[in-house]
Amino acid sequence: MIKHTRIVFLSSFMLVSCLTFAGKKDRIGQSGVSQLKINPWAQSSGMANAGEASAIGLEAVNLNVAGLAFVNKTDIGFSRTSWLTGSEININAFGIGQKVGESSVLGISIMSMSFGDIQITTVDLPEGGLGNFSPQYLNLGLSYAKSFSNSIFGGITLRSISESMSNVSARGASIDAGIRYITGENNRIKFGIALKNVGPKLKYAGDGLSTKVILRDEELTLQQRAEGFDLPALLSIGASYDIYINTSSDSLGVADVSDIDHKVTVAGSFVSNAFGKDQFILGAEYSFRSFLQARVGYAYEKGSVGSVDTKDLTSAFTGPSAGASFILPLGSNGNKLAIDYSYRTTISFSGTHSIGLRLNI
Repeated sequence: MIKHTRIVFLSSFMLVSCLTFAGKKDRIGQSGVSQLKINPWAQSSGMANAGEASAIGLEAVNLNVAGLAFVNKTDIGFSRTSWLTGSEININAFGIGQKVGESSVLGISIMSMSFGDIQITTVDLPEGGLGNFSPQYLNLGLSYAKSFSNSIFGGITLRSISESMSNVSARGASIDAGIRYITGENNRIKFGIALKNVGPKLKYAGDGLSTKVILRDEELTLQQRAEGFDLPALLSIGASYDIYINTSSDSLGVADVSDIDHKVTVAGSFVSNAFGKDQFILGAEYSFRSFLQARVGYAYEKGSVGSVDTKDLTSAFTGPSAGASFILPLGSNGNKLAIDYSYRTTISFSGTHSIGLRLNI
């Protein structure tokens, strides 16, 4: 049964790989709710989101929710992101993953995006003077992941979406789904597929779309009709490989990776955006005794290398990213506290910084 499942998975993987190379660059800018494409977590974003097949726990929810199945007992995480530093845009993310039974994990994640105070302007007062308003984006996700065997893992996320300000708002829902396959000696080789941000169109509504007009000496209220917009759906495919350095072997010659000093993970992803350019992402992470981790990544899309004119770019990021984690053991029962940091270079402003805390108990 497991053998047949593996064959079906690998066949689906190859089929989807061929289909995704079609690309949708002619639809750039025709979707909304672009914050769904943002990974707010500090650990996995340091690899430029290349951890499609390697990220585990809460860090996997925004990449491939199947990785949530690797929570041992309880995962708690918080992250703070200074988005395009200098723009006063901040992102807060919080989540909890809890193992239920022997093979299932439930997760709740919240992502809030704030833009600071913006002056209210009108046609008559284009310079403001009427006070401020504060837009707010809020995404609430409920995730479920399960290990079907020692090699196959899957998961799904239902997400509630809200974009609002004082008198206009848009609300909707989306769904993510992912699967992961692990193979090779000591589970070195990992593959993953994720379909994200699939859902019905959203539409803005509220008093902010109304305006007062004078017609034949009478004051009337004119209600503007908003057009619906699509979600930024995407399909991503990833793979990773673990390299163990200076490992010992048992009497049968099998490497013992239970207690190693050095580990290097090499990862890559291909992202097919329904409303944007396709991306190729490479990343690498070095771990020292599970106490210190350093990672780098690079995301490539057409026009991001050697481009003189920034109008050819459709992303705020220029490609490179880096990050590090410090993991502190809490007692002898395996509990850990991790401090994560990542930096992503951007076209304008001063890059994007993320810092986070993770508690594994």
